[in-house]
Amino acid sequence: MTKIALITGANKGIGYEIARLLAEQGVTAIVGARDEERGRAAAERLGLPYVRVDVTDEDSVGAAAKWIEQEYGTLDILVNNAAISGGLDQVVPSTASTQALRDVYETNVFGVVTVTNAMLPLLRRSPAGRIVNMSSELGSLTMAAAPDSPFAEATFLAYNSSKSALNMITVLYSRELKDTPIKVNAANPGYCATDLNAHSGFRTAEQGAAIAVRLAMLDESGPTGAYMEDAGVIPW
Repeated sequence: MTKIALITGANKGIGYEIARLLAEQGVTAIVGARDEERGRAAAERLGLPYVRVDVTDEDSVGAAAKWIEQEYGTLDILVNNAAISGGLDQVVPSTASTQALRDVYETNVFGVVTVTNAMLPLLRRSPAGRIVNMSSELGSLTMAAAPDSPFAEATFLAYNSSKSALNMITVLYSRELKDTPIKVNAANPGYCATDLNAHSGFRTAEQGAAIAVRLAMLDESGPTGAYMEDAGVIPW
């Protein structure tokens, strides 16, 4: 039976590559995007279905869940990929505005909870549901606190803390769902060249998508409640 996946923010960058790579493995990967024109164009290029989903709008998310139920009846994979940076020029925490934090959290944190809760009834119908939250190495408290941290200068208060919050969300959902077939994990794509960072990353979007695809396609023996990158587990 063909697996059904929803990837938010899939009209470009890492989300687009996740959809493409999942489709190569025979998955019906639904391109989720808030911009209908760009979303439909991306889906058409990939030969995949599109659904409009603005993760900051509960009505939009609810409508997307209803459409997926009507079209497919279930959902096997949810990749919470949509995210914003909030501006990576605010390096010193004391210069960050609270409005910037609110804006980032609306997408990166509250949006993930909104989408996950809306899609859970469909994921529960899957014999092997998978939720992948696209995190970042910048969300690791252990790595940020290390005296010799390679991210010592990357003190982006809004973005980094939103990914730390996302990591906790991952852990708590994995605990709630531990007695179900659903696995919930966080993925670190690494520093990829995308619109999020003005294409300054040294990894490609395709390389960043690989760990998400791996977690999306886990078999029954795979982990849940893990924080992973290509090389293995990342410290929280």
